[in-house]
Amino acid sequence: MVYPEKDKLEYRIKKLRNEMIQSAAATSFKSHRTIYYSQKLDKLIMIYQKLNYKKDTREIVFNRNEIV
Repeated sequence: MVYPEKDKLEYRIKKLRNEMIQSAAATSFKSHRTIYYSQKLDKLIMIYQKLNYKKDTREIVFNRNEIV
């Protein structure tokens, strides 16, 4: 099963991670910009994890229905 929202999130996470790394290299890990990117990245990762949890749960329920 294809999950386009998962692919979009993965892309956004990778892009934001690179921006955060560049910001930290250019300024510092403590700069407001780097912290902003880090917090935004945390939120995206949480959304991604919730999406994967829901996907995994749906597959488990589907597999149980196949067995019955």
